[in-house]
Amino acid sequence: MENQTHVILEGIRKSFGEKEVLKGASFTFEKGKIYGLLGRNGSGKTTLFNCLSGDLTPEGGQAYLVQGEERKPLLPEDIGYVFATPILPDFLTGYEFLKFYTDINRDKIKNPKTIDEYFDLVKIEPEDRHRLIKGYSHGMKNKVQMLCYIITSPPVMLLDEPLTSFDVVVALEMKKLLRDIKKDHILIFSTHILQLATDLCDEIVVLSGGQLEPVDSSMLHSKEFEEKIIEILKDEDDHEQQ
Repeated sequence: MENQTHVILEGIRKSFGEKEVLKGASFTFEKGKIYGLLGRNGSGKTTLFNCLSGDLTPEGGQAYLVQGEERKPLLPEDIGYVFATPILPDFLTGYEFLKFYTDINRDKIKNPKTIDEYFDLVKIEPEDRHRLIKGYSHGMKNKVQMLCYIITSPPVMLLDEPLTSFDVVVALEMKKLLRDIKKDHILIFSTHILQLATDLCDEIVVLSGGQLEPVDSSMLHSKEFEEKIIEILKDEDDHEQQ
């Protein structure tokens, strides 16, 4: 792994008042894989993402980006954060927004394409490209948000429950897109839906009790895998009730 891009989390801690949500979360994520960050609602998945992106400041620990021989603190500019609910300017058309976005990020774009070629990547139809974003469906907005990070290609992409409210067709399109781009990124995909994680991801990491626990990837599609996940999450419940 010496010459491979990876992200190392070392002892990330975060509390809100008396509640300690992250209790020394540590893990190493490698480029070229889709990681499923699995946990129950309220387990701290979004908190972890916000600590990595710089939206929250952890009380302890550090995240590092390692690229070849270089090891440096993970910075917000290293990350593309795909929110469950996209935040886009409703008063622009999709085309206007994408044109603006590519113009202001021109120095970050390695292999620029035309605006229409970008839209083709995420299968947004020509007749929708010049409509106001205000009239876009949730799925279309999420495609545009994803497209922004495909364009600037940050090494790390955090995806916070991005597929849970899509219709079947859009969800399949987005899964294919993520598989197509994973070779160029470290993709960390948070969800509380076990089937989605096993279908899409190469590795599963469970956030339980404020810490990250890997699950043997050879178990991914077995009955034993589901039993292992349930065991980990039940242990968290038992610990909280004590």
